[in-house]
Parts: sequence; C-alpha cells; structure tokens
Amino acid sequence: MTETKSRSPEYRLAAGALGGLRQDLFRDTFAYRPLERMRTDGPLVRQLPQRMRERAAWTPHALVGAAALFAALLGLVSSDSFVLRFMFDTVVLALLPSATVLMTLVRPIGAFWISMALIPFAAVAGGGYWPWAPSTFFSHLVVLIVVAARTRPRTAAWMWGFTLLLGVVLENFGGGGHPTSTASPFAVVSAFALLVVSVVQIRRDAERQVTVQRTVTAVERDRRTLLEERTTIARELHDVVAHHMSVVAIQAEAAPYRVENPPPELEQAFVTIRENAVSALTELRRVLGVVRAEDYQAPDAPQPTLAQLDGLLANVREAGLETERTTTGAVRELPQGVELSAYRIIQEALSNTLRHAPGATAKVEIGYVLGGLGLRVVNGPPTGPVKASPGAGHGITGMRERVAMLNGDMTAEPTKEGGYEITAFIPVQSANGTDEQQEAQVEQV
Repeated sequence: MTETKSRSPEYRLAAGALGGLRQDLFRDTFAYRPLERMRTDGPLVRQLPQRMRERAAWTPHALVGAAALFAALLGLVSSDSFVLRFMFDTVVLALLPSATVLMTLVRPIGAFWISMALIPFAAVAGGGYWPWAPSTFFSHLVVLIVVAARTRPRTAAWMWGFTLLLGVVLENFGGGGHPTSTASPFAVVSAFALLVVSVVQIRRDAERQVTVQRTVTAVERDRRTLLEERTTIARELHDVVAHHMSVVAIQAEAAPYRVENPPPELEQAFVTIRENAVSALTELRRVLGVVRAEDYQAPDAPQPTLAQLDGLLANVREAGLETERTTTGAVRELPQGVELSAYRIIQEALSNTLRHAPGATAKVEIGYVLGGLGLRVVNGPPTGPVKASPGAGHGITGMRERVAMLNGDMTAEPTKEGGYEITAFIPVQSANGTDEQQEAQVEQV
C-alpha cells in the first residue's frame, strides 16, 4: 500500500543524520584526496621573500610530517626491551601510528578508520596505559584534528562519537588490570581540540560566504547603477531630441508662408517633413515612456551644456572645492548630446572629489581638437578626514556608459601623488560631415 502520511520531523532528522554519516565516513572511505597547499596571500606570508613564500605553501604538509615523526619517537620510547616484543611494539606503537598520521595527507577518512582499528592492538602493547598508549594517544589526536580541518564540523562530531564509543568499550572490557586509564583524558582533550578546529572552520566558511555575497552584491549594484544611468541618459536625450524635433516641425509648418506663391511640390515637401517630424516625436515619446518613472517630470530649463560650466564650478567652489579650469583649442558649438555628456562627466568627477577627497584641489581641462572633445579632471590627495561612502565607485560606471554611448574612450585611475584622474575623449564629426552617427546613437538609446 502506498504510504500517504508524511514522515515525522524526528524520522526526517534521524534519516538526515544517518545519510550524513554514510556520506562523511562510509562513502569513498579510501578515496584519494591530497592535501592542498596553503595560500600565500595572507598578511604574514606576504612579508616573506618570494622563495620562502613558495616554500611556506607546504607548511601544512611539514607540520603533519613532524607530527608523524614525533608519534614514531613516542612509540620507540615506550617499546619493550625484549627483542621479539620490541619488534612487535615498534610496528604497533611507532610505525603504524606514524603511518596513519602521514596517511591523512592523501586519504583522510581511511586514516581515521585505520587509526581506530590500531587502538586495541596498541592498547595491548601500551605498557600500562589503557586504552591509548602515548603514541596512539598523540597520533589519533592528530588524525582527528587533520581530518576535521579537511572535512566539515559534522564529520568531526561523528569521529569524536565513534572514538568515545570505542574508548568506553575498551575501558569497560579490558581496562581493569591497567594502572593508568587514558580514556577520560583523551575524550576531554580531543573534544576541546575538535571544538577549536570546528569553530575556526565555521568562521572561515562564514567569511568565505560573506566575501562571495559581497562580490555578488557589488556586481548587482554595478548592474543596477548601469541600468539607472542608461535610463537617465535616455531621459536626457529624449528632452534634447524632442526639442529639436519640435523646432523642425514648427519650422516646416511655417516655411511655406515665408515664400510667395510656393510651388505645390515645395508645400508638399514641407508637409511631409512636418508629418515625419511629428511622427518621430510621437514614437520617441512612446518608447521613452517605458523607461520613465511615474514621478519623473521633464525639466523646465534646457539640458545643461559646457556653456553653463562656469556656474557648476562656482557651485563646487562654494562647497569648498578649489577648482581651476583650462580650455585649449578653438571653442565651438558641439552636438547637444556631446555637450550634455561632457557636462555630466565633469559634474560627476567633481562630486566624487567632494565626497572622497575632502580638502583637495581639482583641475578641469577641456580640449577642443579637430576630431572631438578631450576632458581631464584631476584632483590632489585629500587633506581632511575621508568618510566611507556606500556609493563609492559607481559614478565612474555612469561616466563610462556616457563615453561608450558616444564611441569615446575613458580612463579613471589614481595618481602617483595620491589623488585621482579621469580622462575622456569624445569623438565629434566635423561640421562638414553628416550627423548620421550621432542620430544612430540617439536611436539606440
């Protein structure tokens, strides 16, 4: 009969625990899992020379090897003086414990089970120590620590539970004739050691997850900033293009009245121009309505251009930023989209200086060249206290988007003096050329 009732929470908990036990200690027990080298980007290791840093990556392997050697020495010290007995003790108390420690480098789970199987034999040859002889006490503790560090805290709990169970069984069934009992000391020492390893491992995993989450958050924030900046650019370009298209429509409608007795072909041409301009304006508003926020209001004043740059510099000077402007080349009127983007780039660069470099000075350089417009905004090092800003670095994303929209190039990097420099070049067609490229860029937005 098909079971219709769901399992109880206790049953699911027990089934999950048993499943975890099988996965941790019984599945692929002797699988080859070599110990990875230590990272060399830590704060202490980075201070070492390059050659020593490469050798420092093998530090965990060296520590395990040293622990195996120490376990072998403990086994040799506690061996019996009789020859045959000495040979048996050497194998059981020195070689095998040392081998289990070394085995954690390549087959950690298998090393744990071999160390568990070795404990009864080592207890017989322990020379008064029951159930852990000094060598197996140390070697099994090292095995537990290394395996716990290489797996997960749940595995450490299972290993400690099996070890405690074995110690209790050996203590009750064979420990009566031995003067020194090591079951309780080993249970306490191993529990403390595994607790420390588990706490360190949990903290490391938490830091790793936080780092991953911060990376994901930063990527999503950059993506959201990019989308918001594209939306802002689209709105601004809509206002720019809508103004010009409206002027075209009005002029096309009024043009026939300025000519005495215009031919019918000319009147029809102006009618067609007006209809196309109105149609394009309507379609532009329909498309841009998708990206407009419900509470967005078109600005009453025209969009800013480089002609209003003096007002911007005056505002930032009142805010405490000493700014110097330099203009080179023959100043000329540029396409309004280029003027607007250049103004916004300078505005954002100066705003970043105010936020992230208090007390610094800034220089704004504008170069009118034959092929386009060059911009350079550089600030000195901060002289006042720098406060953390949650939006640090995202204004640069918007600047790059504006420059990329106009097929330009931009760099943003720190200066040797401790300041920051932003350079951009926006290509502009000559007055004799066509404006098809600019119009295509506007349509893409």
